[in-house]
Amino acid sequence: MSLRSIHRALGITLVVPLLAWTITAAVFFVKPGYGGAYESLTVRTYPLTDAVAVIPEPDWREVRHLKTVLGTHLLVRTDAGWQQMDPATMQERVAPTADEVRALVEDALTANPTRYGAIAAADSTTITTDTGVRVTVDWDRLALSQRGLDTDRIDGIYRIHYLQWTGIAWLDRIVGGVGLVLMLGLSFAGVWLLTKRRRLREGE
Repeated sequence: MSLRSIHRALGITLVVPLLAWTITAAVFFVKPGYGGAYESLTVRTYPLTDAVAVIPEPDWREVRHLKTVLGTHLLVRTDAGWQQMDPATMQERVAPTADEVRALVEDALTANPTRYGAIAAADSTTITTDTGVRVTVDWDRLALSQRGLDTDRIDGIYRIHYLQWTGIAWLDRIVGGVGLVLMLGLSFAGVWLLTKRRRLREGE
């Protein structure tokens, strides 16, 4: 098989990946809908009205005292991570009920009602809204994370761009590696044919 035939075969093989890379790269450049898809959702806090006397433990690295719709919270960070304490007893605070999670998230969703809408379902860690957004509660850090249908769509575009087409990590690495090798082969063959053509013209 001649080098020209190899170059043509590589070009045909890479038509679909090249189209996928080009289209998805254009999406990454324009970034439509990124603001809402990756919006930071935070717990709504209120002014503290009561002081708390805190005697830090030797392993405490950071302390946060705040107030939410559920009352006051004391967050403590150690080498093992964050944990939530009850300011009244200084004991670890028990996990919230589904109703408490619902109240906490519902209060936070007022920051952007157009995106989040109303709560459709709730359990002890996750809230789903009627706009398709899923909100996860990290109780130990008193933090929220949100993910909507637009987030799933953009992440899907990301996987297409990086040839993560099968959903199997080890197989996607092979597909990506093969794609890179084919691109290098296509580039090498193109440069070789170009320089060969120039040499032939110079020899005429």
